[in-house]
Amino acid sequence: MKYIIAGLGNFGASLSQKLTAQGHEVIGIDIRMDKVDMFKEQITHTIQMDATDEFTVAGLPLEDTDLVIVAVGEDQGANIMTSAVFKNLGVKRLISRAINPLHQKVLEAIGVDEIVHPEEETAERWAKKLCLNNVVDSFELGDTFSIIEAKVPEDHIGKTIREVEFRGKYNLLVLTIMSETEVKSMLGRNHTELKSQGIASPDQKLKESDVLVLYGANKDLQSFLKR
Repeated sequence: MKYIIAGLGNFGASLSQKLTAQGHEVIGIDIRMDKVDMFKEQITHTIQMDATDEFTVAGLPLEDTDLVIVAVGEDQGANIMTSAVFKNLGVKRLISRAINPLHQKVLEAIGVDEIVHPEEETAERWAKKLCLNNVVDSFELGDTFSIIEAKVPEDHIGKTIREVEFRGKYNLLVLTIMSETEVKSMLGRNHTELKSQGIASPDQKLKESDVLVLYGANKDLQSFLKR
């Protein structure tokens, strides 16, 4: 896949390097030339650019880019302006970094597709979410194993856990299944939440709206999700 990452601070640079190492093409941009020089050997391409300048940003290969991530964190104004520029230019998918709840609301109003909170989520976790199909969330257990939350692959919808053969075929363990459950709020209003169904039963049928909680080696998780 092809990524543009605006902002080469700690989060943006780390994510750019991880995605590059996994074989993706990354254009890392920053207004600071020292950052561009620092990471030019670890990121596919690095460009010194003011990402709040729509005319300059329009010169990037936006039509060929699968995902743009605005990782600018130090300057909320620059983050919002950069997000607005990429949104106005019609990029395919836009993820932006939010510093606080008000900042997040502004980004949502702009129409950003997804919000990232680097103070709570690691670049490693986001690299996994971006590179593996259907991943909702992940938790690393050292360098080799992970627990991930993943959507049910289309070809497994309607099958039972036993029929899919997670353990025998994929060497993965289904810890539990998160299913949509209707709950009542304190104000008496009904709404739908994803809730754990306890220890997964081999005869439990998988629904399209379910989220699988899987444990296994990273290589086996990647193999399963990249099918």
